Amino acid sequence: MSVVRRPPVVADLTLVTAGAMTANVAGYLLQLLAGRWLGVTGYSEFASLLAVQLLCAVPALALQNVVARERVRGAEVAALRGLQWRCALIVAVVAAVLVPVVTAALNVGVVACAGALVAAPALVLLSGEQGILQGGRRFRELAVVLGSAGVARVTPALIVLALGGGAGAALWAAALGLVAAAIFARVLAGAPTSESEPGEHTVGVLPVLRAAQVQAALMALSSADLIVVRMVLDEVDASRYALGAIAAKIAFWLPQAVGVVLYPRMAQPTHSARAIRDALAVLSGIGIVAVLCAALAAPIAPLLAGHDYAPIQDLLWLFALHGAILAVLQGAVLSAIAVDRTALAAVTWLGLAVEVTLMVSFARSVPALITTAVSVAAVTTILVAVVVLRTADRTEPAETQPAAD
Repeated sequence: MSVVRRPPVVADLTLVTAGAMTANVAGYLLQLLAGRWLGVTGYSEFASLLAVQLLCAVPALALQNVVARERVRGAEVAALRGLQWRCALIVAVVAAVLVPVVTAALNVGVVACAGALVAAPALVLLSGEQGILQGGRRFRELAVVLGSAGVARVTPALIVLALGGGAGAALWAAALGLVAAAIFARVLAGAPTSESEPGEHTVGVLPVLRAAQVQAALMALSSADLIVVRMVLDEVDASRYALGAIAAKIAFWLPQAVGVVLYPRMAQPTHSARAIRDALAVLSGIGIVAVLCAALAAPIAPLLAGHDYAPIQDLLWLFALHGAILAVLQGAVLSAIAVDRTALAAVTWLGLAVEVTLMVSFARSVPALITTAVSVAAVTTILVAVVVLRTADRTEPAETQPAAD
């Protein structure tokens, strides 16, 4: 077996972090400026639909994980692209059905809701190409796709908002930007290489559905609070909570590169246990730093977002803690998908049910809501991490003993 020399993990992490941070900074800028331009009375609709859009991105994230895993195992690029088109069609149909349901449930405009949901199939196609790059460990190209996709999504929306457009127009502009990003990713990923690839490695939709229910549990747990606040708080406090949640999103997505880079190793039985332990340790360390930074930066938050948001500045560290805990949970969930052990999602679904029940029944203020979210996320993450680590420790000796590099 020939040995291909590759850049060290640190170099891969640096590349992917740069791309992911470009996308994340663009996303945070969109939310920050939207909060200022739409005001405390209009931003809640926009933020809630972004949360819905994140939930609709679950199939895309699941597809990327499955495509990357199967690419590591030798699946052909052509077969993986066929899978992503089938998934995109299914998601498009489901999104169309959900438009009137979400519109009525959240009391938002139908045009804005359609703009949020129409992005879902474009996200699937984009994520499929990202999975091909990730599974092939082409992290330089993946970093370019991640960064350019964030810019392509945000720039049209910001232009629309700057010109006085509302939430609906901005969401439609963002969706068109994602279509352009998906086309660019396909061009950059290119045709299959001349590697020797088996011809009978077929990939069906069922593995994507199994991964999707795991990813859905995580995304629902990370976004449910933004949806519930519109039901239990007035418009002003809901907008304040939504803006505070930007700190949670920063802490959640900041270490995204860790899972992306270590995921191919998680999908290899001989390296899985070590990769899982490394990922959880690094994610925990980054989370601690994120919480400290949020606490130190809290006084300048009203200067950036407007003084209407001053009442939540002392809670920003708590929002960041929420995101940091969920980032660790995401690392554990990714490890479960990498080895196709998706039963762990039951714990996360249970955590979601507990969180929503507690929020709807008892929480009637911003501090009560974020405290509930942090507490439930912490318990859920501890339970999932313990199971993942114990499973990894039990399987490691059997997996590593016969390995031969």
